[in-house]
Amino acid sequence: MINTIIFDFGNVFINLNEAYTLDYIKHFESSKHYTDIIETNIQFEKGEISKDSFLSKYQSYFPILSKEEIISKWNSILDEFPKYRLDFLKDLKKNSNYKLILLSNTNELHISWIKDNIPFYEDFKSCFDEFYLSHKIQLRKPDKDIFNFILNKNNLKAETCLFIDDNKDNILTADDLNLNTWHLNPKKEDIVDLFKIKSALF
Repeated sequence: MINTIIFDFGNVFINLNEAYTLDYIKHFESSKHYTDIIETNIQFEKGEISKDSFLSKYQSYFPILSKEEIISKWNSILDEFPKYRLDFLKDLKKNSNYKLILLSNTNELHISWIKDNIPFYEDFKSCFDEFYLSHKIQLRKPDKDIFNFILNKNNLKAETCLFIDDNKDNILTADDLNLNTWHLNPKKEDIVDLFKIKSALF
Protein backbone atom coordinates (compact mmCIF):
# COMPACT_ATOMS: atom_id res chain seq x y z
CA MET A 1 0.00 0.00 0.00
CA ILE A 2 1.44 3.35 -1.07
CA ASN A 3 1.42 5.98 1.67
CA THR A 4 4.18 8.30 0.40
CA ILE A 5 4.75 9.89 -3.00
CA ILE A 6 8.18 11.32 -3.79
CA PHE A 7 8.22 13.71 -6.75
CA ASP A 8 11.00 15.09 -8.90
CA PHE A 9 10.61 18.76 -9.93
CA GLY A 10 11.99 19.26 -13.45
CA ASN A 11 9.90 17.69 -16.24
CA VAL A 12 7.42 16.54 -13.61
CA PHE A 13 6.03 19.92 -12.56
CA ILE A 14 8.15 22.56 -14.30
CA ASN A 15 8.93 21.94 -17.97
CA LEU A 16 12.54 21.83 -19.08
CA ASN A 17 13.75 23.31 -22.34
CA GLU A 18 14.83 20.42 -24.55
CA ALA A 19 16.43 22.74 -27.12
CA TYR A 20 18.66 24.10 -24.36
CA THR A 21 19.64 20.59 -23.29
CA LEU A 22 20.67 19.56 -26.80
CA ASP A 23 22.59 22.80 -27.32
CA TYR A 24 24.26 22.40 -23.92
CA ILE A 25 25.44 18.88 -24.73
CA LYS A 26 26.71 19.89 -28.16
CA HIS A 27 28.49 22.98 -26.84
CA PHE A 28 30.10 21.58 -23.71
CA GLU A 29 31.01 18.11 -24.96
CA SER A 30 33.19 19.84 -27.53
CA SER A 31 34.99 21.75 -24.78
CA LYS A 32 38.39 20.60 -23.57
CA HIS A 33 37.05 21.31 -20.08
CA TYR A 34 34.12 18.90 -20.42
CA THR A 35 35.13 16.64 -17.50
CA ASP A 36 35.76 19.64 -15.26
CA ILE A 37 32.42 21.17 -16.27
CA ILE A 38 30.52 18.02 -15.29
CA GLU A 39 32.30 17.91 -11.94
CA THR A 40 31.59 21.61 -11.34
CA ASN A 41 27.90 21.06 -12.10
CA ILE A 42 27.71 18.17 -9.64
CA GLN A 43 29.48 20.18 -6.95
CA PHE A 44 27.08 23.08 -7.47
CA GLU A 45 24.03 20.81 -7.29
CA LYS A 46 25.36 19.32 -4.05
CA GLY A 47 26.01 22.73 -2.53
CA GLU A 48 29.72 21.99 -2.27
CA ILE A 49 30.66 25.23 -4.03
CA SER A 50 29.06 28.67 -3.83
CA LYS A 51 27.35 30.52 -6.65
CA ASP A 52 30.35 32.84 -6.96
CA SER A 53 32.75 29.90 -7.14
CA PHE A 54 30.57 28.21 -9.75
CA LEU A 55 30.50 31.33 -11.91
CA SER A 56 34.24 31.86 -11.55
CA LYS A 57 34.91 28.31 -12.68
CA TYR A 58 32.67 28.76 -15.72
CA GLN A 59 34.42 32.00 -16.60
CA SER A 60 37.72 30.13 -16.55
CA TYR A 61 36.24 27.55 -18.93
CA PHE A 62 34.64 30.17 -21.19
CA PRO A 63 36.48 33.50 -20.78
CA ILE A 64 34.44 35.06 -23.56
CA LEU A 65 31.28 34.92 -21.43
CA SER A 66 30.37 37.42 -18.73
CA LYS A 67 28.83 36.23 -15.47
CA GLU A 68 25.48 37.58 -16.61
CA GLU A 69 25.69 35.59 -19.85
CA ILE A 70 26.61 32.43 -17.96
CA ILE A 71 23.64 32.86 -15.62
CA SER A 72 21.31 33.47 -18.55
CA LYS A 73 22.52 30.38 -20.41
CA TRP A 74 22.45 28.27 -17.25
CA ASN A 75 18.87 29.24 -16.45
CA SER A 76 17.59 28.87 -20.00
CA ILE A 77 16.86 25.20 -19.35
CA LEU A 78 13.92 26.29 -17.18
CA ASP A 79 10.60 26.68 -18.97
CA GLU A 80 6.97 27.11 -17.97
CA PHE A 81 5.23 25.62 -14.96
CA PRO A 82 1.66 24.86 -16.08
CA LYS A 83 -0.80 26.03 -13.44
CA TYR A 84 -2.99 22.94 -13.85
CA ARG A 85 -0.21 20.86 -12.30
CA LEU A 86 -0.27 23.03 -9.22
CA ASP A 87 -4.04 22.57 -9.09
CA PHE A 88 -3.57 18.80 -9.26
CA LEU A 89 -1.06 18.92 -6.42
CA LYS A 90 -3.23 21.16 -4.25
CA ASP A 91 -6.16 18.82 -4.74
CA LEU A 92 -3.98 15.83 -3.87
CA LYS A 93 -2.82 17.58 -0.71
CA LYS A 94 -6.35 18.50 0.32
CA ASN A 95 -8.17 15.29 -0.51
CA SER A 96 -5.74 12.49 0.28
CA ASN A 97 -3.66 11.20 3.15
CA TYR A 98 -0.47 10.60 1.19
CA LYS A 99 2.76 12.02 2.54
CA LEU A 100 4.06 14.26 -0.26
CA ILE A 101 7.79 14.80 -0.70
CA LEU A 102 9.73 16.78 -3.29
CA LEU A 103 13.22 15.53 -4.12
CA SER A 104 15.05 17.62 -6.70
CA ASN A 105 18.55 17.90 -8.09
CA THR A 106 18.87 21.65 -8.38
CA ASN A 107 21.02 24.62 -7.42
CA GLU A 108 20.96 28.15 -6.08
CA LEU A 109 20.71 29.84 -9.49
CA HIS A 110 17.80 27.73 -10.70
CA ILE A 111 15.82 28.16 -7.50
CA SER A 112 16.45 31.91 -7.60
CA TRP A 113 15.10 32.04 -11.16
CA ILE A 114 12.05 29.98 -10.19
CA LYS A 115 11.28 32.24 -7.23
CA ASP A 116 11.49 35.28 -9.52
CA ASN A 117 9.50 33.82 -12.41
CA ILE A 118 6.99 31.36 -10.96
CA PRO A 119 4.53 33.48 -8.94
CA PHE A 120 3.01 30.47 -7.18
CA TYR A 121 6.29 28.88 -6.08
CA GLU A 122 5.51 29.30 -2.37
CA ASP A 123 2.04 27.78 -2.89
CA PHE A 124 3.70 24.88 -4.67
CA LYS A 125 6.22 24.42 -1.88
CA SER A 126 3.53 24.48 0.79
CA CYS A 127 1.82 21.45 -0.76
CA PHE A 128 4.64 19.18 0.36
CA ASP A 129 5.21 17.65 3.75
CA GLU A 130 8.93 17.67 3.02
CA PHE A 131 10.79 19.69 0.39
CA TYR A 132 14.33 18.51 -0.36
CA LEU A 133 16.65 20.39 -2.72
CA SER A 134 19.99 18.76 -3.49
CA HIS A 135 22.10 21.86 -2.87
CA LYS A 136 20.47 22.33 0.53
CA ILE A 137 20.91 18.77 1.80
CA GLN A 138 24.23 18.27 -0.03
CA LEU A 139 23.09 15.00 -1.55
CA ARG A 140 22.24 14.27 -5.15
CA LYS A 141 20.38 11.70 -7.22
CA PRO A 142 21.14 9.04 -8.39
CA ASP A 143 23.38 8.34 -5.38
CA LYS A 144 21.85 5.83 -2.99
CA ASP A 145 22.71 8.08 -0.05
CA ILE A 146 20.00 10.59 -0.94
CA PHE A 147 17.29 7.93 -1.05
CA ASN A 148 18.43 6.39 2.22
CA PHE A 149 18.45 9.87 3.74
CA ILE A 150 14.81 10.41 2.73
CA LEU A 151 13.72 7.01 3.97
CA ASN A 152 15.51 7.30 7.30
CA LYS A 153 14.65 10.95 7.92
CA ASN A 154 10.95 10.25 7.45
CA ASN A 155 10.81 6.73 8.92
CA LEU A 156 9.60 5.33 5.61
CA LYS A 157 9.58 1.82 4.21
CA ALA A 158 10.70 1.69 0.58
CA GLU A 159 7.84 -0.64 -0.35
CA THR A 160 5.25 1.96 0.68
CA CYS A 161 6.79 4.77 -1.39
CA LEU A 162 6.25 5.76 -5.00
CA PHE A 163 9.13 7.68 -6.57
CA ILE A 164 8.43 9.69 -9.74
CA ASP A 165 11.24 10.99 -11.94
CA ASP A 166 12.02 11.53 -15.63
CA ASN A 167 15.66 10.42 -15.28
CA LYS A 168 16.35 6.74 -15.85
CA ASP A 169 19.46 6.60 -13.65
CA ASN A 170 17.49 8.00 -10.72
CA ILE A 171 14.75 5.44 -11.30
CA LEU A 172 17.24 2.56 -11.43
CA THR A 173 18.69 3.49 -8.05
CA ALA A 174 15.22 3.73 -6.54
CA ASP A 175 14.36 0.34 -8.04
CA ASP A 176 17.49 -1.16 -6.47
CA LEU A 177 16.30 0.11 -3.09
CA ASN A 178 12.84 -1.45 -3.61
CA LEU A 179 10.87 1.78 -4.01
CA ASN A 180 7.94 1.68 -6.38
CA THR A 181 8.75 3.88 -9.36
CA TRP A 182 7.28 5.72 -12.30
CA HIS A 183 9.77 6.67 -15.01
CA LEU A 184 7.70 9.55 -16.35
CA ASN A 185 8.14 10.37 -20.04
CA PRO A 186 7.44 14.13 -20.30
CA LYS A 187 6.82 13.86 -24.05
CA LYS A 188 3.95 11.42 -23.60
CA GLU A 189 2.85 11.55 -19.96
CA ASP A 190 1.80 14.11 -17.39
CA ILE A 191 1.88 14.01 -13.61
CA VAL A 192 -1.84 14.84 -13.45
CA ASP A 193 -2.53 11.36 -14.88
CA LEU A 194 -0.74 9.69 -11.98
CA PHE A 195 -3.73 7.71 -10.74
CA LYS A 196 -4.63 6.51 -14.24
CA ILE A 197 -1.14 5.47 -15.29
CA LYS A 198 -0.15 3.92 -11.96
CA SER A 199 -3.61 2.75 -10.92
CA ALA A 200 -2.32 -0.73 -10.07
CA LEU A 201 -0.40 0.74 -7.14
CA PHE A 202 -3.41 2.46 -5.64
